Amino acid sequence: MAVGRGLRVRIKGADSCCFSVDTKMLSTYTWRYTVNCNIVTDPQLLILASLAAGQKHGYAMMEDIERFGGVRLGAGTLYGAITRLEEKGWIRRVESEARRKPYRITAGGVEHLEKQMAELDRIVKTTLGRLKHA
Repeated sequence: MAVGRGLRVRIKGADSCCFSVDTKMLSTYTWRYTVNCNIVTDPQLLILASLAAGQKHGYAMMEDIERFGGVRLGAGTLYGAITRLEEKGWIRRVESEARRKPYRITAGGVEHLEKQMAELDRIVKTTLGRLKHA
């Protein structure tokens, strides 16, 4: 399916989606981006969910998120989201002598995660109810 100039969207299978973006710059370079989509892909939400199970360093979060969420966050995405979460006060770095610095979720982060999960739960319950009548 073509959507706008240079953007193609393909749906693959019943339980996954994929989109590709082809961009041309100066008619010389072409980049192709393909992303497999999951229902919940907000890096900040995934990081908070990972830290709800206990403190972790960045790589351990990446592995945990891939395991429970089916999403592989790149290092830039992960550490950009960690910075934003720290600025909001939702996570804190744990003092450690180790090379890898662990993070933990704060009370404010728990509160935010609970609100987000309640909203997601509401959406899921509404959708499941509607599917019974479809």
